[in-house]
Amino acid sequence: MTRIIAIANQKGGVGKTTTAVNLAASLVAMNRRVLLVDLDPQGNATTGAGVDKRERPATVYQVLLGEKRIADVRVVSPTGGFDLVPANRELAGAEVELVDLPERETRLKDALAEALSQMRTAIGEVADEYDFILLDCPPSLSLLTLNGLCAADSVLIPMQCEYYALEGLSDLVQTVKKVRAHLNPRLEIEGVLRTMYDPRNTLAQNVAADLEKHFGAKLYRTIVPRNVRLAEAPSHGMPALKLELQSKGAQAYLALAGEMLRRMEAKEVVA
Repeated sequence: MTRIIAIANQKGGVGKTTTAVNLAASLVAMNRRVLLVDLDPQGNATTGAGVDKRERPATVYQVLLGEKRIADVRVVSPTGGFDLVPANRELAGAEVELVDLPERETRLKDALAEALSQMRTAIGEVADEYDFILLDCPPSLSLLTLNGLCAADSVLIPMQCEYYALEGLSDLVQTVKKVRAHLNPRLEIEGVLRTMYDPRNTLAQNVAADLEKHFGAKLYRTIVPRNVRLAEAPSHGMPALKLELQSKGAQAYLALAGEMLRRMEAKEVVA
């Protein structure tokens, strides 16, 4: 069964795209089939996956407008090993154009459902082509993010351990509750991930403690540290594990992928 996870936080600079690209590559390293959908007009996940966003004739923009299918625009990341639905600056116009379209909040959901159905038919079996579909949402609670939340089974929230990030987290949690109540009743919080963590920072330690108290089991044990290789990897168009496997950043995302898989297996056993 394909698991669709939106990676979202309306605050910028918390590591959403870094998490999307590196988690996708880490899941591939664990023999999982992954599709990454770039929903950010900046197209950073596309660049980080080693794809030139300027050269793409069609992107997720055309998918949202109903002009193309996901199968028409997806490409393989040459460095990450996962499939990618790319994005570029064109996507910025989608915010305006989607407003007047029918079912504007669920256009990505419908496109993914159609794609998964076609894939099952094409491979001639019940099994899905993808184990995971990751949605890299923009740093705002916009119509693009709303499309991601409506399409997803769950939302993974990367955040820095600082005061403003903690304040913004409560807004995102309220948004998730509203989406669940009105648009996507199956949506749940997959987990909260601490990123760019510096253990020497007292505030970071205090915020981490608050997160543990509030989110409990929803807080990932894995912590992503500040790491030079994670910062350098996008400029090479590759995930950190391809740049330097033994770096602390790459190892952290491999650990996150492992923790995520163990959690899902535990849920299946309980079910």
